[in-house]
Parts: sequence; C-alpha cells; structure tokens
Amino acid sequence: MLRGLTPVVHKKEAGLSADRVPVWQPQTPVCVKDVLNKTMKPFHVTEGVPGFFFAGVSTGIKKGKKDLGLILSSKPCTAAGVFTKNRVKAAPVLLCKKRLQKGFAQAILVNSGNANACTGRKGMDDALKTCSGVSSYLDISENLVLPCSTGVIGVDFPLGKILKAVPKLVKEASTDRINDFAESILTTDTHPKIITLKGVVNGETVKIAGIAKGSGMIMPNMATMLAFIVTDAAIEKTLLSQLLKDQVDETFNTITVDGDMSTNDTVLVLANGQSEKTVSSRKSGGFRVFEKMLYEVMKKLSLMIVRDGEGATKLISVSILNARTRGDAKKAALQVANSTLVKTAFFGEDFNWGRIMAALGSSGASLDMDKISIFFNGIQAVRNGQGVKENITRLKKTVKNRSVSLAIDLNHGNKCHEITTCDLSYEYVKINAEYTT
Repeated sequence: MLRGLTPVVHKKEAGLSADRVPVWQPQTPVCVKDVLNKTMKPFHVTEGVPGFFFAGVSTGIKKGKKDLGLILSSKPCTAAGVFTKNRVKAAPVLLCKKRLQKGFAQAILVNSGNANACTGRKGMDDALKTCSGVSSYLDISENLVLPCSTGVIGVDFPLGKILKAVPKLVKEASTDRINDFAESILTTDTHPKIITLKGVVNGETVKIAGIAKGSGMIMPNMATMLAFIVTDAAIEKTLLSQLLKDQVDETFNTITVDGDMSTNDTVLVLANGQSEKTVSSRKSGGFRVFEKMLYEVMKKLSLMIVRDGEGATKLISVSILNARTRGDAKKAALQVANSTLVKTAFFGEDFNWGRIMAALGSSGASLDMDKISIFFNGIQAVRNGQGVKENITRLKKTVKNRSVSLAIDLNHGNKCHEITTCDLSYEYVKINAEYTT
C-alpha cells in the first residue's frame, strides 16, 4: 500500500542519379502508416496508463509555475535509462545510473528550474534526500525512486522547497494528470510535449505514454532533454534496456537544435507489467508491435523537441544520401545541421547552398565536390557541385515554408543518415543571453 496516496481515477539506401529527387528511407523499425492505423492508435491523456499516477505542483523554484513533478507506479516496474554522454554529469544523472543497474524503479521525481549540476557532494546528498523524502512518504524502497533535474547549472539545490512540497505532490497524484506533470518539467519550452499510443500485444491492449521537455542545448548523444515513457506492458528488463538504447540512437540521437550537450540528459522507461503477458525476447509474440509502439512515441517526441527549438521558425530535415560509409553520412549530416551559417540562412529564408557545400567540405566525410547534388523540398539547387540557375525562383519560394527537407546526394557510395534540426533566430540569442538573469 502506498501510504499517503489517494489515487483519483477518472472516467536503400538506393542509388540515385544526380537529377532525381532523392527519397531517404531510414534503416529503423519505422511504423508504416497502414500498420499503425490498423494496430495502434492514440488515446486521450486523461485516460492514463493503468497503474501509473502523475502530478505536478509549484514549489516556488519558478515563481507562479509548476516546477516539481511525480510519476508513480502502483507497483515496482521494470526500468531502463539512457543518459548524457557529457563528462560533466549532474548529481541526479549519476544517482539514476547507479540505481538502474538493478533494472527496477517505482517512482520518478523531477524538478525544473535547477539542474543540480556542478553542485559537489552537497548536490548528491540533496538528490538522495529528495528520494528519501518521497520514499518515506509513500512507504516504498528509496532505491526505487529516480531523481531528475533540469534548469540552471551551478546553483544551490532548493532542497527545502522540494521536501516541503512532497506531501501535496503525492496527494494530488492521479491517473489523469499527465498534463500537470508535463507542465512541471518545462524550462524554455513553449508548451508540454506528450505522445500516447495503444496497441495489441499478445492479445491484450497495451498503452504507452511519453512525456518530454527540451528546447535548447539539443545535440545527439543525447539530445538535451528529459523524456519519460511509461507503459503497462510486461517486458523483460534486459530486453527493455537494449531496446531503449537502440531506439534512442534512431530518435533522440538524430536531432539537434544548437549543437550543445547538457549535463542532465535522461530518458527513462518504466514498464509495470499490468498487461501480464510478458515480452521476454525479440522472438516472442508481440515484440514487433511493442517495438514499433515505443519507436513511434520516441520519434514523435524527438520531433516535437526540434519544432519547439528555442526561437525556431523552421523545421529542417537534413538527409545525406549515397555516402561512402554510414559514418561519413552522419558526419556530413551533423556538420550541416549544426552549422550556424546554414541555420541563420534558413532563418533569413535564403537558399544559400554555398554554406551547405562549405559545411560538407569541413565535415571530415569522404566526398567529391563535383559529384554533389542538393535539393530543397525536392527542388534541385546543386547539380555536380554547381548551382542550378533555372530553379532559382522556385527555390526562393520553397525556403519560405515552415518545414524544409534538405536532401544532399554525395554520389559517393550507398550509405545514408538523417538529422532533424531547426533554424537559428534572433530569439534564440535573446533567450540564452538572458537565461540566468
């Protein structure tokens, strides 16, 4: 019994000729539309996920806004996580990694407004104390509580405010308050990010809900963000951990906003097994459906993060086709997607392909500039390394769209990679120039 909790349940990489419009097909377990429509569909957030409770309250860290969130399961869950590759890691990241070694969790406590990073031994002690405060109130093992933080780095952690708010946070936990939780974890985001999906796994309906925050400091390994995914599926812990790592590489690690990596990046998945029939291996019944559901939720969350990039006005997909190696394709895609000159050109609605060529040449990827073709929304701007003058009028028009597909055919092999990014605006500079003031 969870002491203090009164839940409220509410009702080809294919070879291309230089003149063909390229079509990139990702080498990932993508949910094909007809499969998705037949076997999976979204559900309203107020339906919740069986066995999970959510809450979000204000502690005063961020004046007038929710800044402390809780995800709670009615029983211990199989759990997995993936974390920042930054060598400077926040205290909650280090504690989460340690606790997830056993593969189980029951609660996630998240605060926004303070990263609890670069706070020394006290920061770790504070992270431990917040977990202890939650576990004591709920009468569950402290090791089953995972802490996460996001916000300003290097500022003393507001332990007192958080511990004082725990009773209210737990009391308000409900199956239908995903929105409150999603709101409580935001920093510079302009809106909450939630994706839900349900499908049939092993003959039973299974639900997955994903909640994320992220707007700036977004860069692969991992994209700077917090993401929390809960499901009532029953899945073996080693399989869940491997599946999460695989999916992160194909979703959150394929987006970038500004090329900066945070100290707090975290993706956590909790599976409470209320659907009972266990997915125990990749060959077991229902695995493919669950894999597709998880991918779909994570992919949509990652795209929502880029669309909400700080000050962003355009969503830009950068597809590298026909590179010599997959590594070359990734290098080229990242260099173009992170180029401040390319990103500002998109903000100015200027199809400045010369900046793209320069970024490609500095990427370290193997290429021949006289073989490169570049397309904006399927309209060719470069053929064999030179501009296509007859398309200038159409190109000027297409870069005014809010979404731009940039396809770059290196004609140097048969490997591909895609990164999704956004433009860089005046507002991005303003947000980050005033972040701690």
